[in-house]
Amino acid sequence: MTKFKRILLKLSGESLLGEQGYGIDVKRLNQYAKQIKEVADMGVQIGIVIGGGNIFRGLAGTGKGFDRVKGDQMGMCATVINALGLSSALDAIGQKNRVLTAIRMEPVGEFFNKWKAIEALNNGEVVIMGAGTGSPYFTTDTGSSLRGIEIEADVMLKGTRVDGIYTADPEKDPTATKFHDITYAEVIARDLKVMDISATAMCMQNNLPIYVFNMDIEGNLKKVIAGEEIGTLVHN
Repeated sequence: MTKFKRILLKLSGESLLGEQGYGIDVKRLNQYAKQIKEVADMGVQIGIVIGGGNIFRGLAGTGKGFDRVKGDQMGMCATVINALGLSSALDAIGQKNRVLTAIRMEPVGEFFNKWKAIEALNNGEVVIMGAGTGSPYFTTDTGSSLRGIEIEADVMLKGTRVDGIYTADPEKDPTATKFHDITYAEVIARDLKVMDISATAMCMQNNLPIYVFNMDIEGNLKKVIAGEEIGTLVHN
């Protein structure tokens, strides 16, 4: 039994660093691919958005003198590199997948549209959506909210390195306590940094639940799909 039929899985670029300081840790990448295939084999339809912070983050580039628009475009390209890496890892274990991009870059990936993505999902392909929204000034958090709504996902699963949402950063504050569930409005009011405000507001307005969990522990994705309460649910 699965709790969700179609999911949008949001992965951070930083998570692909693994034990490295830069780029893609192949061990972590393969671990993610294994978890994704495990869930796909359960019949769950999976859309994926990956950040690019392990390679280049547009906003950080602005602070170093990059033009903001060009910096964001560089960040979009970084997400496509990560998308291709995950696609290759899925290919290696026999999982059908397709890379769609928000900016035209055939033959690297097909240009995204909702109906193409849903058709691929219905055909059992994992759909990896790169290049964010295709526009500057938007984060991949907003890109994942947008794509989750467009593909009509049941939930956005936000894979992080912590096991949910806390009152403060649990890596910095040992007194931080975990929420079992929380409303979008409270996330925004408390400024909890789960996602940027525009992404959270988009999910709230379109009633797309967000589930935050630790993706770095093998088997956790399957546990979430099976309905185990190992993270934090954000809802209206």
